[in-house]
Amino acid sequence: MDNNCTAGFFRLILSDLRAKARWLYESESGRAILKTLLTDGTFAMICYRLMQASQRHHLVPLAMFFNKINPCIIGRGADFGPGFVLIHSNGVVINTAVRGGQNIFIEHQVTIGAEKQQAPVLGDDLFIGAGAKILGAVRLGNNVKVGANAVVTKDVPDGATVVGIPARVIKINGKPVATA
Repeated sequence: MDNNCTAGFFRLILSDLRAKARWLYESESGRAILKTLLTDGTFAMICYRLMQASQRHHLVPLAMFFNKINPCIIGRGADFGPGFVLIHSNGVVINTAVRGGQNIFIEHQVTIGAEKQQAPVLGDDLFIGAGAKILGAVRLGNNVKVGANAVVTKDVPDGATVVGIPARVIKINGKPVATA
């Protein structure tokens, strides 16, 4: 990697670590980032970024190595912006065709998977609760919260909170939505 790529790579990892430190400790201090390095999920985040960088530079054997040592299952083609946070890494599965924006926070046992070769597209500033499933050709807007164990099979608008099986919108921008 040249110096620009290396600097960009470290900026990306640092943005992930800062986002996780803010989530966990409400601080981006050096101490908070150091503590973040030792928490569950951080190793998986770093493996993902190393895999992504290796893939981008056509270092396929290295990308495969980082993919295999990652405690999560994240496809080599999956692409997330800065602020990709695995709060807990246990049981996370993400399809290779998934595209995600920035500041995406994922709890444990989450599946983001394709159906009939169509994968989800995720906006910015998302929280995905433990055990949630996001499946198929769905689009999640910005500022979305997916509740624990929700199963999302339809598009979710900006600012929505979704819960249940199948997932339904219960709030938009913090205000309850009337149900029929």
